[in-house]
Amino acid sequence: MSRSSHIPVHIHACLRAAVVAALVAPLAACSSSAPSGGPAAEATPSPDDRPVTVSVTPTGQRIPAGEPVRVTVSGGRLTSVTVTDAEGHRLAGKAAADGRSWVSDRKAVPGTAYEVTAATRSVGGTARSARAGFTTAPADKVNKVDWRPGTGTTVGVAQPVSLVFDHPVKNRAEVEKQLKVTTSNDTEGSWGWMRDWSGRDRVDWRPRTYWKPGTEVTLKAELNGTDSGADGGWFVRDYTTAFTIGDRQVVEVDLDRHRLALVRNGETVRRIPVSGGTPGGDKRSWRGTAVLMAKEGTINMNSETVGLADAYDKMVDHSMRLTWSGMYAHAAPWNARHLGRANRSSGCIGMSDADAAWFYGQVRPGDPFEITGKDTKGVVAPGNGFGAWNLSWTEWQEMSALR
Repeated sequence: MSRSSHIPVHIHACLRAAVVAALVAPLAACSSSAPSGGPAAEATPSPDDRPVTVSVTPTGQRIPAGEPVRVTVSGGRLTSVTVTDAEGHRLAGKAAADGRSWVSDRKAVPGTAYEVTAATRSVGGTARSARAGFTTAPADKVNKVDWRPGTGTTVGVAQPVSLVFDHPVKNRAEVEKQLKVTTSNDTEGSWGWMRDWSGRDRVDWRPRTYWKPGTEVTLKAELNGTDSGADGGWFVRDYTTAFTIGDRQVVEVDLDRHRLALVRNGETVRRIPVSGGTPGGDKRSWRGTAVLMAKEGTINMNSETVGLADAYDKMVDHSMRLTWSGMYAHAAPWNARHLGRANRSSGCIGMSDADAAWFYGQVRPGDPFEITGKDTKGVVAPGNGFGAWNLSWTEWQEMSALR
């Protein structure tokens, strides 16, 4: 899948919201009575019933965004707090156990007017309410996200959750805190930061080992109101995607034997003769684990776009992208005499038209290609496609900004 053709997912419009009225039970009224048969006793004087003092922060106009809303009281307790923007969205929050303070779960977002309504009860039991308002300054720069995989898709067992940012992310720890991955079977995983092949900042979430087939995965990136840091700008929306893991399909590519095997749920489905990258130079293939990024069909391949001068410029069928640097698996009928015998491609994994057509119909994005061979360019890097699987679990965890 190219950056320009990613599958859109549902975008939560400005999660400034979801309400919270943290109700605190009112104090019980007190009373006394005279002894039986005696004269009626005078009522106990009521407690101090002065108005409750309410303080709201932040306050003012065009204040910097990115801080939670806080409400505190003295001389009584909060019974509810509602924070609403001009569009009617509410900012959720929680009251302290003693009812004397409240703080929003999310931060105030840029370019927004908020109204705060605090319902209180005095020590004497009198209910009142107070209102306050403030506005936040608009974002001078907005950061956006390109994400994979798309919502509603079924992907292979090596597919990471991957976010690429339009602008630099200096506040990586703060951003990572807003990224929540949940799975149907409590899969262990971790985020890792890297430089994408495009040169942009990127963060991926991969499991410790390949996904278990059938796992349901949801990402909630609650980024609205988060500052990327210097030169990055603000996030002004949230993102979400949900997908499912398909069969355990592993493509075992042996460049020394010039063949690949499609292994599905532990059973070898088919072996196919191939020809990999020509040994001894820049046309060699990568080794290690590459992940099928996208099935691109018939495309034009031009060697000049990958730094190989004018070696080729042709239309190629059944193209399956494995790296951003240009390694594919595809049909290569022009190389028929070398299939299964020698590595004579310009770095890709070529096969016959018939084998490529069949293979293209079997695999899906997220399937791992485990590539071995003596004469290769090296191991696929994390940012060159989805090369995170070439790092140990410990190495991957160390790429988290929260470690």
